[in-house]
Amino acid sequence: MSIKHPVVSVTGSSGAGTTFVKRAFEKVFARENLNVAVVEGDSFHKYERAEMREKVAESRKTGKVLTHFSEHANHFDLLAELFKTYGETGTGKRRYYVHNDEEAAHHGVGTGCFTPWQDIPAGTDIMFYEGLHGGVVTETANVAAHVDLLVGVVPSVNIEWIQKIYRDTSERPYTVQQVVDTILDRMPDYAEYITPQFDRTHINFHRVPLVDTANPFSGMAVPKPEESLIVCHVRMDGIDLAGIAKQVEGAFLQKSDTLVIPGQKMIDVMDLMLSPVIKNMIAQKNAA
Repeated sequence: MSIKHPVVSVTGSSGAGTTFVKRAFEKVFARENLNVAVVEGDSFHKYERAEMREKVAESRKTGKVLTHFSEHANHFDLLAELFKTYGETGTGKRRYYVHNDEEAAHHGVGTGCFTPWQDIPAGTDIMFYEGLHGGVVTETANVAAHVDLLVGVVPSVNIEWIQKIYRDTSERPYTVQQVVDTILDRMPDYAEYITPQFDRTHINFHRVPLVDTANPFSGMAVPKPEESLIVCHVRMDGIDLAGIAKQVEGAFLQKSDTLVIPGQKMIDVMDLMLSPVIKNMIAQKNAA
């Protein structure tokens, strides 16, 4: 944990909506005029796209499919080392994974490839990670130990799958069946590496549907924000849930540490929750 060089991590499964939560943090960071060192979770995958496909094909012969959720397909040790080093020195090594042609043109490497490792420039105010493993703990790596604020994004699993199917078929070149196969392949690693992280978070945002999502593999539309509730579970001091409930129409306290809000209010509530936490981090950093 670091006072002088804080690390913020947003973690969630593929299709969970971590990118949506990232926007709320960006709003806070911009308002506070912070210089942020951004770390993308998939940059710590172990294999580039073509090699990963080969590894997956080989693993199918063994009966245990290699997935991006697993420690065997990721550099958990390097991610933990980055968080530790940044917390101590304000710098460290990062790289980028190139997803598409636009990013390829920007970074000068092919799609599905990594950029070279580079030093994070000195002088940033805070590190922000968004990805699959921001709170992972294994026998050989403890990423969560070096995070100052860990936020989990956890939709009802049916919503998560619906969102993943929609994203991967509309924005990426996959069929519904290919995405379903990927979801099923990942289930053992989902249980081993992804879900345990949400017991270590400081805040969980859990989206629950208010419409029928009984068959998430039917190609149904992603539920709209107003067709869901967000269960916000907080395990830290400094967040006035009762006060937030009074400010947000339709919000209510389910327990002293659990606030339920309408889905369309998520960004507003995240702003109310996260702003004082980030401000306190920066105040402590400046005082150190």
